[in-house]
Amino acid sequence: MTGAQRHILVVANAGREDTVEAAHRVIGALRAAGALPVLPAEEREALALTAPEFAGIPALGVDVRLDQIELAIVLGGDGTILRAAELVREGTAPVLGINMGHVGFLAESERDDMDEAVARVIARDYRVEERLALSVRVKDVTGAVIFDTWALNEATVEKASRERMIEVVIEIDERPLSSFGCDGIVISTPTGSTAYNFSAGGPVIWPTVEAITVVPLSAHALFATPLVVGPEATVAIEVLTRTASTGILWCDGRRSHELPPGARVVVRRSETPVRLARLHPSAFTERLVRKFHLPVTGWRGPDTINPWPRDVS
Repeated sequence: MTGAQRHILVVANAGREDTVEAAHRVIGALRAAGALPVLPAEEREALALTAPEFAGIPALGVDVRLDQIELAIVLGGDGTILRAAELVREGTAPVLGINMGHVGFLAESERDDMDEAVARVIARDYRVEERLALSVRVKDVTGAVIFDTWALNEATVEKASRERMIEVVIEIDERPLSSFGCDGIVISTPTGSTAYNFSAGGPVIWPTVEAITVVPLSAHALFATPLVVGPEATVAIEVLTRTASTGILWCDGRRSHELPPGARVVVRRSETPVRLARLHPSAFTERLVRKFHLPVTGWRGPDTINPWPRDVS
């Protein structure tokens, strides 16, 4: 790649003043280093309304092809990072998140470290981590696929009507497991285990553990505990025909499809993982403590007298 033009996608929330200012800084740094900043087409139009200088920046899919993008720098919270992952889904560019929001669990850097993060990108001083993603299909009562999408965090089957539950049956590897009425089901990846899955009472799963979780929402049943299945398992949620109302499928809170009675949502591991750019080798435990502000006061560190691991053979 030496001597070739480097194309770096910059994704920012155009509705926030701080991210617009951050986009200016990032674009300026990329240009100063000889790289070509690129904006999503719709975002370029929105940014140009408040800052006309954005109008001259090349747009993804208009002036620059997706396969030309080396990396995507994302300025925002987890929602903006999920949007960027969607934009580069069909390419190979990794996503580097710089948190401009609140938790920003998917982000690699905070806003105070933005200049350093951009410098690391310019120096190609980062590693790429592949995360398990989900393939999600909706089938009608005849078995025909009527919707096909994917998810990085989670796929959720939810009731469409506030006053009614949906009746579902959970199926694992083409075998029925349990049937009940509920508000919904969350099917999550390890990456999404700290998102909706976490709020619904599901387990936090370390990114190095490949697994899929299934968590019922307000289920009217005796057996409706969170499940953890292997990464090669196929999970299906069928909306029973006796259900009085329709359901709705949401993937990462961004893509949705109506689920009439009799519809089946089939979820399995996607053949295409999501690529995240990483700058820091910090342990996942440290990320949990930092992002969730977990109380660790009083921790004395490893036992210095009898250090771990101890020989228990």
